[in-house]
Amino acid sequence: MVSNNIGNALKKYTMVIALVVIIGIFYVGTGGTILLSQNVNNLLSQNAYVFVLGTGMLLCILTGGNIDLSVGSVIAFIGGIGAVLLSKGLNVWLTVIIMLLCGIAVGAWQAFWVAYINVPPFIVTLAGMYAFRGLANVVLNGYAVSISNTTFLNVFGGGADCYIPDFFHGEDLNITCIVAGVIAVAILVIVSFRNRIAATRKGYAKTGAAPFYAKIAVISLVILFLAYKLAGYKGVPTSLLWIILIVLAYHYVTTKTTIGRYLYAVGGNEKATQLSGINTKKVYFFAYTNMGFLAAFAGILTVARAASAQPTYGQFYEMDAIGACFIGGASAYGGTGSVFGAIIGALLTGVINQGMLIMGVDANYQKVVKGLVLLAAVIFDVMSKREKK
Repeated sequence: MVSNNIGNALKKYTMVIALVVIIGIFYVGTGGTILLSQNVNNLLSQNAYVFVLGTGMLLCILTGGNIDLSVGSVIAFIGGIGAVLLSKGLNVWLTVIIMLLCGIAVGAWQAFWVAYINVPPFIVTLAGMYAFRGLANVVLNGYAVSISNTTFLNVFGGGADCYIPDFFHGEDLNITCIVAGVIAVAILVIVSFRNRIAATRKGYAKTGAAPFYAKIAVISLVILFLAYKLAGYKGVPTSLLWIILIVLAYHYVTTKTTIGRYLYAVGGNEKATQLSGINTKKVYFFAYTNMGFLAAFAGILTVARAASAQPTYGQFYEMDAIGACFIGGASAYGGTGSVFGAIIGALLTGVINQGMLIMGVDANYQKVVKGLVLLAAVIFDVMSKREKK
């Protein structure tokens, strides 16, 4: 019984264990450089787009292993629109709203063909990848457009003051960051115990006491470690706040809402879902419209960090998002996966990229390693499915 529980735990947290092992390898390989405060900060900020896109891509994958190949081009297109509007002096918040609405419109356009005309998502989004890359060039006239609006840059993570100020005025450490980490741990503990107590009262199946406490302890240590590392540089970047907001919001959507259950149901067995009275077309429409929204938001973070927009931005971003989902445990067949799993996958990919960059590994070999890691994750998923059968 104990061995079965250990085996199930190892399978469930395979990628978490892999992330820890890979961090350990690069820690030794870089002489500890990879865990310097500035590098930890850069890891989170540089991969902000992966966290956002991976969250949206997960919803598409849940519907049956479907993907969106257009997100990188949409980022360039929406980012271009924002840069041009800001360069003309339009209000920053109105610009952001227009960018998000354009993203929703793009997502709805593609969602219509996927959901109601039954064009395969691969074809629709492949067409979008070409079309929106072309539109990005049209909007920007083929040139880079710089962004100088300090409010936009600071709020979305690209300005000199894009960090939460230290209200306690610490000297060597950002005390506000440490306090935020402690508060986050306290909230985690309270919510976890409340959920466990509620599950016990309702008679739902729950994990044993030891795994429950171990999970809370590990997550708490990770939060405190990140808070300490970020406090050693400049504190919490504003881009990280947006990432946390999106991750928590979509974790709630996928685990606590009706549409979240429908996404898993469609991916598990679409025909059975239809027969049960669920409108699967609306589920597909939601998934791809939402992907457009999150691609627009990723575009905002991307151009803010770069302080400019270019027609070439977003190339291969779709591959990073897809890879993060599959590496994080999403099934290639749909119906399985989680938002936090996608985040783990994005972190693992980011650590590999940054670790190899610090070690001076050739860029071509970096791509080889990323490809092999993705293949290994999908093979693991396929083999797990065979074992269950």
